[in-house]
Amino acid sequence: MTIPPVIPARWLLDHLHDHGLRVLDASWYLSGMNRDPRREFREGHIPGAHLFSIDEASDPASPLPHTLPPAAQFADVVSRLGISSTDHVVVYDASGTNFSAPRVWWMFRVFGHDAVSLLDGGFGAWKAAGGPIEPGDAVTAARGAFDARLRPAMVRSATQVLEAQRQGAAQVVDMRSRGRFEGTEPEPRPGVRGGHIPGSRSLPYANLVDGRGLLRSAAELRNMAKAAGIDVDRPVIASCGSGVSACSLIFALHVLGVTDAALYDGSWTEWGQRDDLPAETGPPR
Repeated sequence: MTIPPVIPARWLLDHLHDHGLRVLDASWYLSGMNRDPRREFREGHIPGAHLFSIDEASDPASPLPHTLPPAAQFADVVSRLGISSTDHVVVYDASGTNFSAPRVWWMFRVFGHDAVSLLDGGFGAWKAAGGPIEPGDAVTAARGAFDARLRPAMVRSATQVLEAQRQGAAQVVDMRSRGRFEGTEPEPRPGVRGGHIPGSRSLPYANLVDGRGLLRSAAELRNMAKAAGIDVDRPVIASCGSGVSACSLIFALHVLGVTDAALYDGSWTEWGQRDDLPAETGPPR
């Protein structure tokens, strides 16, 4: 069976108890959002879902927040959630804007697992469709057998981004808010200057969904990219604050059939605190 990248809530209602289907609540929030994903999960989640912690599935040796972990660490985290390499994984979050779920969707793919889908509209769409809500902690799952193998072509370092910009080999697209991109809003992390990578395009991640949190149509996504100065037929490097919301662009491009898109995992948290890297403020140039 071909695994679709995005599934509607109605499909999940009909297939929730299918053998080999695993559901993950991938909710994660910045500290300034004043939301606790673990508390909210206990208050109510999709039945049978497990809470996936982006922080737990991050490299503990990295000075940057939630960068990709070693493959063995990711495999261990996922296996402890009862997921095996043969499973179809469905991820969602409760943000209403697909804030963090695309990051987990991308992590599965970057570690070689293509049988992963995003629940369109997330938890809000599930509730709107009349889906049942289960309170409490997740039921302990039997350990799965997940094999993780990194696909390095899907990730970029600061050096690779800088070189791609100098050569014009790829378009850097920043998914932060326009104010953070232009340097008129403060960065949420101390020691990080305002602004953006020179030459990058601006497309805030929240624009990719409609008022109900559903992914916009293919035509809308293409028009939005064009208006932002993005050529979807050329390579793209997605960036944001710390590599989470940028994955929403990679997800949207994947839905459009675009495969030449990579993530700058360090994103602006790394770039904005390094004096040896160029930065500019104001609108895209």
